[in-house]
Amino acid sequence: MIVKLVNSPDFRDMMQAHLKDMIAFLLDEGLAFGLLCNIEHVDFDPPLPSELYEQLPSVTLFMIAGYTFESFELSERKIYFEAGFGPQNFGSVVSMPILAVLQVIVEETPLLINMALPQETEEIQKEKPGEKSSMEAFLSNPENRKFIKKS
Repeated sequence: MIVKLVNSPDFRDMMQAHLKDMIAFLLDEGLAFGLLCNIEHVDFDPPLPSELYEQLPSVTLFMIAGYTFESFELSERKIYFEAGFGPQNFGSVVSMPILAVLQVIVEETPLLINMALPQETEEIQKEKPGEKSSMEAFLSNPENRKFIKKS
């Protein structure tokens, strides 16, 4: 019963809306926060060197503070932020579906726990063949970030 519930489109949509609202609230309030994420759904641009990527646990905590907070972008279904990794502070734009976030954490306390799973890529393609979010296309060019209005 629970597996059917958490995999239902309605439950997934509800959790995505809750996550998006919580993240937007924290951004609006200017509060640093953590995102505990399933790394298999996370993309890095440019890709992390293998020695850095292999050190990331399957469930990784990203702290959204400082420059990472300032660079944070929230679209309809995805989140984006810039972060530095490793001792050399290797810079990369991190992106993931909102539903890849397992927990939203403030001051070591989970504020929101997500039980829904991101849709598999082929499921999304079946629903919207050939479509690409205009925001994702726009944000894929780093030069376009300067046009995003910061609240």
